[in-house]
This record gives sequence, structure tokens and C-alpha cells, in this order.
Amino acid sequence: MTCCHTRHLLTLSLLTLSLGGCATHSTGSSAWTHLIDGNQGLENFNQVGEANWSSSDGAIQAQLTGKKPAYLVSKTSYQDVQVRVEFWASHDANSGVFLRCQEPNKITDENCYEANIFDQRPDPTYGTGAIVKVAKAPDPLPKAGGKWNTYDITAKGSHLTLVLNGVKTAEVDDARLRSGPIALQWASGVIKFRKITIRPL
Repeated sequence: MTCCHTRHLLTLSLLTLSLGGCATHSTGSSAWTHLIDGNQGLENFNQVGEANWSSSDGAIQAQLTGKKPAYLVSKTSYQDVQVRVEFWASHDANSGVFLRCQEPNKITDENCYEANIFDQRPDPTYGTGAIVKVAKAPDPLPKAGGKWNTYDITAKGSHLTLVLNGVKTAEVDDARLRSGPIALQWASGVIKFRKITIRPL
């Protein structure tokens, strides 16, 4: 009886140590955080400008609203991050994902890094797949209109990388902007954001 009891206690002790080790390993890594998950997430942003942002059909979306661009600006500021964005854009959409914005109430492609979503940009140099005014779009220009797409955006120090639907479209070093919130743009057409996850690097 004593021997069996001792073995039982030893087994429990080893199991406890094993589980404790797993928990420590898990908390030591950078976790992904959801900014948008289906209809959920508007509460993580401040609205700048006039747009009819709404939670419907499993996404946060805006369409056919004011004449000037409008934005959802994250309430949290970020520095070195990886951002994954699932979005749907109409063929005539003008939108973008902005990082490290310097003035949360005045979003531009000069005081933020903009991963562009703009298939019909009159000058395609910085159309879809580009970081506007920083890294040109590939030739031929990728098209995002009429389908669900994935942007994987990495900003680590001065190094910026943009991957659209698994294909790298931009990679550049630019040290102007170091940290700031994220912004989502509506400027024309229809834009839907189904999922946005982020993790610090």
C-alpha cells in the first residue's frame, strides 16, 4: 500500500511539473490579439471623418458615404508588430491599412505607412500592394476587387514588409515613423474587414 501510494504521488508531482512547464512556455511568447473578429471590434477604434461603419454580415464595413476619406483609428499605439488583415473590396474601392500614424485625428499617407487597397488608382505606381510614397506596387498591379484577400504586414524597426494573398508585394527600409496607432480607411466603393489580428515583435 505504501509503495503504491508513493508511486501515485510521484506521478501526480511529475504531471503538475509538466503542466506548469507548458504554461510558462505559452506565456513567454507574443500572443495574437484580435482587433476585428467578424462583427466584433468597432469598440477597439475611434472614428475619424464621416462614414457609415457598421457590424454586419460577419464583418466591419463601410460603403457609399461622405465625400472625404474616413477612418477607424485604433485606440492602442504600436511599434514593432505583425498585422494580419482579411478584407473584401469592391472593384472601385479606395481603402488602405495605415500603420504607425503620427496624428490620430489627421490620417494621411505621409504621417502613416499605408498598405494600399486601390485597384483603380489613376497612377498605379502606388496602387494595391504598395506602401504609398514608400514602396512601389509590383508590375503587373495586383487586383483585390470583388474577393476576399489577406494582407500580412510586418513593421520591425525600419524594415517594412507587405504580403498580399501569400505574395510579397513590397519590402523596404524606412526609418521616418517609429510607432503609432493603426487606421483603416474608407474613401470610395465598399470595404469590409472580416478579421484583423496583431502581435508585437
